[in-house]
Amino acid sequence: TLRGLLDFSPAKESIPIDEVEGVDEIVKRFQVGAMSYGSLSKEAHETIAEAMNTLGGKSNTGEGGEDSARFGTVRNSAVKQVASGRFGVTGAYLNSASEIQIKMAQGAKPGEGGHLPGRKVYPWIARIRCSTPGVSLISPPPHHDIYSIEDLAELIYDLKNANRKARISVKLVSESGVGTIASGVAKAGAGLILISGYDGGTGAAPFSSVHSAGLPWELGVAEAHHSLIENGLRDRVVLETDGKLMSGRDVAIAALLGAEEFGFATAPLVCLGCMMMRVCSKDTCPVGIATQNEKLRKRFTGKPEYIINFMRFIAQELREIMASLGFRTINDMVGRTDCLKVRKQAKGIYSGLVDLSYILDSESAKAPVRHFDPERAFDFHTERTPDERVLLPLLDGNDKAVKLDVSSTDRAFGTIFGSEVTARYGQDKLDEDTYIIEARGGGGQSFGAFIPKGVTIRLEGDANDGFGKGLSGGKLIVIPPKESIFNASENIIIGNVALYGATSGKAYICGVAGERFCVRNSGAVAVCEGVGDHGLEYMTGGRAVILGATGKNFAAGMSGGIAYVLDSDHMLYRRINKDMVNMEELKDKYDIEELKEILKDYKKETGSELAGKLLDDFGSFIPDFKKIIPRDYQKMISAIGRFEEQGLSRENAELEAFEETASV
Repeated sequence: TLRGLLDFSPAKESIPIDEVEGVDEIVKRFQVGAMSYGSLSKEAHETIAEAMNTLGGKSNTGEGGEDSARFGTVRNSAVKQVASGRFGVTGAYLNSASEIQIKMAQGAKPGEGGHLPGRKVYPWIARIRCSTPGVSLISPPPHHDIYSIEDLAELIYDLKNANRKARISVKLVSESGVGTIASGVAKAGAGLILISGYDGGTGAAPFSSVHSAGLPWELGVAEAHHSLIENGLRDRVVLETDGKLMSGRDVAIAALLGAEEFGFATAPLVCLGCMMMRVCSKDTCPVGIATQNEKLRKRFTGKPEYIINFMRFIAQELREIMASLGFRTINDMVGRTDCLKVRKQAKGIYSGLVDLSYILDSESAKAPVRHFDPERAFDFHTERTPDERVLLPLLDGNDKAVKLDVSSTDRAFGTIFGSEVTARYGQDKLDEDTYIIEARGGGGQSFGAFIPKGVTIRLEGDANDGFGKGLSGGKLIVIPPKESIFNASENIIIGNVALYGATSGKAYICGVAGERFCVRNSGAVAVCEGVGDHGLEYMTGGRAVILGATGKNFAAGMSGGIAYVLDSDHMLYRRINKDMVNMEELKDKYDIEELKEILKDYKKETGSELAGKLLDDFGSFIPDFKKIIPRDYQKMISAIGRFEEQGLSRENAELEAFEETASV
């Protein structure tokens, strides 16, 4: 490792250790990094969270959501991760965080998405991830709502609206040019930037990535720190790093290179009994840490005290190093690269060839601003939003409905209101249409993001990209203006990436949707009258009804849920991606009844002329509909139904079906 080539070079006299900030303050800067609910066992995940909450530090959910029973308890993960798959990312999940982390990439496999094999998607994991037991879950390599730094700024803003008390962080990987990216992220409003190194999180990463991708965190931290200083942004954002930090010495070097907070993962797992078998993806962990197998989970012997003791030892070792270097606080030592030097007796035949002059740049050590200043934190000015000015008073007044005009500058409209409803009543406790918001105009980006059940937003007009992002039980209706003369079924009315990561609720769009409609939908019912390219990509649940033409690559990576498509020209077979799905005629009585009921509700809410035409002569249109269903999903649903017919409860039927499938 690069840190193995470095040694300390005191720039001032040592001080007594009792003058150094205490262990209790230092451990608040420690975090146990992202390990997903699904990769880790329930017991290990909860033990880590309890340990870090007890210390005052943080634990990270990783990708995959978290059991809502943990929210608000000592086992609640303080950091909630939002990755490209958006698995389990609900309004309640975000509301329970003190920090929300956008995972742009992972140090051990930069540029790749995650993959949870079907044999690890046990029924309880499927419930948390809003998916189907036994069906593999794929995270796309990119976030489909992020293709520029402006898009990232929008997601940061969305998440801040979803939880105004939470700090929003962005996880980047150590790579050449990460300093420029970090500067953009700071300008986008992030409160923390994490630079992740290649040497961590390797248990479930592909072999080729572990050995051929990524860079040491030392390079990324140094570059990000220097770039933030050069651009006058260093005091606006906290800099964190992870990637197999194992000792107080590692933490000290990270701080001297520019980091202020520190993530651990491998070491805490070893504390809990991890034997480094590197079979995390195979569900065969012999010590019950990285498995969902109930027999193996019984072998788990870890306790919160083990991690607590480890973290306190790390902090104490760090205090000793700080005392020897003459630093009283971590803030004092951040970026002091003049206190590092290259070891004279470094081991390894190539160690003498490594040029460390860039990361040991002494000029940055002289910078007047080298760490985060809370007074310089990004201000989102949420007090200017229609939510705070107009919608929030609904919660304390007698009126439960409101009418207002909106414009494209009103981003994430309804999200703050939805977050307050979730905080007061829970995500799915209210009846539908408890609060009705009637808006008119052009909806801005992320219109209605993360709204919960009980909140209905009707928009007369059109909406921008990100419509209904993370829909969490609420109802969204979009109709053309009453005075419009165009044919709704032939015109685009909402932008790209609508309903990305939706987990429940309804979305009725009286018009055509843009590209990537319902990407990663895992539970919402969505109706529109045509879609662009890549519709229903990576969908894992819910229902989608498309009353018109689709673009190319339809249903790519779709592993769950059902789509009903009006294929009037019978050319859908040319546009659909058949790798994971079957296309069938609509013949099953249950499917026909389900489609009819959805259309009735859609017609009632939108007044769609096309829906009215279809319902008036429904029988004659049935041959024009196609049913799209993923093959593995179909097998699992059939197996669950077979066990339910034998008298098993739904929960037991899912478990039996999973075990039957997993054993094949």
